[in-house]
Amino acid sequence: MSSNPADVSRQEFDALFEAVRTWGRWAAADRGAWNRVTAGHVQRAAALIRSGTVVPMGRPWDTRPGPDNEKPALHYMSDLGDVEAPEPAAYKDFLAADYHGKAVSHLDALSHIAYRGQLYDGRAAHEVVDAGGARFAAVSALGPLVTKGVLLDLPAVLGVDWLEPGRALHARDIVSAEKALDVTIGDGDAVLLRSGRFRRRREIGPWNPAEASAGWHVDAMPLLAERAIALLGADGDSDVRPSPVEGLHSPVHALAITAMGVPLLDNLDLEPLSAACAEAGRYAFMLVVTPLNVPGGTGSPVDPVAIL
Repeated sequence: MSSNPADVSRQEFDALFEAVRTWGRWAAADRGAWNRVTAGHVQRAAALIRSGTVVPMGRPWDTRPGPDNEKPALHYMSDLGDVEAPEPAAYKDFLAADYHGKAVSHLDALSHIAYRGQLYDGRAAHEVVDAGGARFAAVSALGPLVTKGVLLDLPAVLGVDWLEPGRALHARDIVSAEKALDVTIGDGDAVLLRSGRFRRRREIGPWNPAEASAGWHVDAMPLLAERAIALLGADGDSDVRPSPVEGLHSPVHALAITAMGVPLLDNLDLEPLSAACAEAGRYAFMLVVTPLNVPGGTGSPVDPVAIL
């Protein structure tokens, strides 16, 4: 696995943070960059549907511990047809997850990440987030997310099965992927990065992605900010690890969520979508994400779908 030395100082990172910051831009600040997506964007996304193929991206509910699942999700039966009246018999189960990790496919709301004590739009984190949840930028403020999705399938572009953990991707990789895949990232788009994480996991086995994972270098973020994206996702958590920024473990999270107001989709299984896009010969599609309506939630487990 690759190891990246920190090549960006905190001073350089802070300058980058200020350069991509969108604080004060939208009245509905708790929706952040999702304010960019209008009914017109949804209509344009719907116009991308040709075959009607629906491709899910959520991982199976993972209850098995491992190096990439230190807090396994819970699933157990709470009624085996013997709790309620005998007819008709009812079978029920219980689900729970500490989903902000490396195993559960989930959406990060804008209340999830603070930098220098501030959430998106300059809100003081200690004033709006406590044991009762978030009173600003909760996932319930986002609602269903529907827009054009763009898959940047870097292994397909590079002719490899997967990117090795620790591989940093830069702005030039976005440009080369757009050219190779004949796709253009535009305003209000959702950008999904496939590194091939789950193909590698299936063929080689799990590892700890908190220590090594392919993802974006911070120098890719100004280009994504310039393109005015509304959502960013990956089969990892978008950050390359080890971090290239001195003293920061998730700098892309801080830039996307806290500076730009862009929610993140983490731990998507993009292998089926990669195959579907290759078969269709196109890498843009309608994306639908429906988080749970959790007042005060800092995110939600999700099973997004692409419709081609």
